[in-house]
Amino acid sequence: QVQLVESGGGVVQAGDSLRLSCVASGRTLTMGWFRQAPGKEREFVAALTWVGPITAYADSVKGRFTISGDNTKTTVYLQMNSLKPEDTAVYYCAATKALKAPRVADSYDYWGQGTQVTVSS
Repeated sequence: QVQLVESGGGVVQAGDSLRLSCVASGRTLTMGWFRQAPGKEREFVAALTWVGPITAYADSVKGRFTISGDNTKTTVYLQMNSLKPEDTAVYYCAATKALKAPRVADSYDYWGQGTQVTVSS
């Protein structure tokens, strides 16, 4: 069992930046970020596969968000720049030890509790 703890959410204005962190209690193969806005489905944001490493991004955040990890391979960061009101959501960290499609929520076995990001216009 792997526990994930997110931090770094908050309330910012459009155009501002935030950095989210997610610490895993053990090694995994892929760690990703998903988000869910009120009344909407959970959607993929970004993922990092430690082998490579390989990153993937949703089109809606490409060029604005950057996912990275540290040398322990247990912590990932999501640097969010040029934030927009439509980025407002609860952001969830997820992880899996298996080689699965990183953009698909069902690929992940472990989830964090979520951290709120609110972007005001």
